[in-house]
Amino acid sequence: MPTAPLPPAASLTERRKAETQLEIARTAAALFAERGSAVTADDIARSAGVALRTFYRYFRTKEDAVAPLLAVGVRQWLADLRRLAAEAETQEDGRSVREVLERAARQALTPSDERAAEALRWTRGLLRVMRDDPALRSVWHRVHHDCEEALIPVLAGLTDGGPAEVRLAAAAANTAMRVAVETWAADEAPEGRADDPAELVVRGMRALTAGLSGLDRRRT
Repeated sequence: MPTAPLPPAASLTERRKAETQLEIARTAAALFAERGSAVTADDIARSAGVALRTFYRYFRTKEDAVAPLLAVGVRQWLADLRRLAAEAETQEDGRSVREVLERAARQALTPSDERAAEALRWTRGLLRVMRDDPALRSVWHRVHHDCEEALIPVLAGLTDGGPAEVRLAAAAANTAMRVAVETWAADEAPEGRADDPAELVVRGMRALTAGLSGLDRRRT
C-alpha cells in the first residue's frame, strides 16, 4: 500500500494569507496569556496592526484567532510523519508504526529554531489560560480533532490494518500528543526545569499505542 500523498503546494496568495493569520495568532496568544478572557477582537486587531473588519475576514471569533498558532506544532508533526513514512517505505528498513510515530512526535516537540521555541512557549501560555476559558479550550480540541482526521490517511499508508484499526491508531497517537502538551503546560516548574514535552509525548505514545504492533506491515 503506498504512503499518503503529500498535500499540494500552497499558492503565493495562500502562503501570504497563512502568514498574516499566523501573525495575528501570535498577537492574540500574547494578549490572551497576559489578560485572559478580557481580551477583545478589537484589542487583537489593533495590536496586530490590522483593521477589525480584516480580523473578521480571517476569524469568526476572538478565540478562533489562536487556532493557526496552535496548529503549527500539529502541522509540523504531520509533515515529519509523512516524511518519515516515505523514508520507511523507500528504505524498507523495518521501522514499526510506533517507532515512526514516536520519532515524528519527538521532532515536532523539539524546536529547531527560536521561532519554533517561541511558538511552543506561546502554546504553553495559552493552555494555562484555557483552564478557565471554555471557548479557548474548544479551539484547542477542534485543532486536535482536525489533526486526528489528517492522521488517518497517513497511518493508512503505513499499515496493513483495516479502517477501524487505523482510526483507533490515529486517536491514540493524537491523544498522546495532546495530553503530553497539556501536561507540560500545566507544570509549574520554571522554564528549563519543567519536563521536556518531547519526552512526555514519547512516554504517552508508548503507553497508548502499545497494541499497534499488529498494524505493522507483513514483509515477505
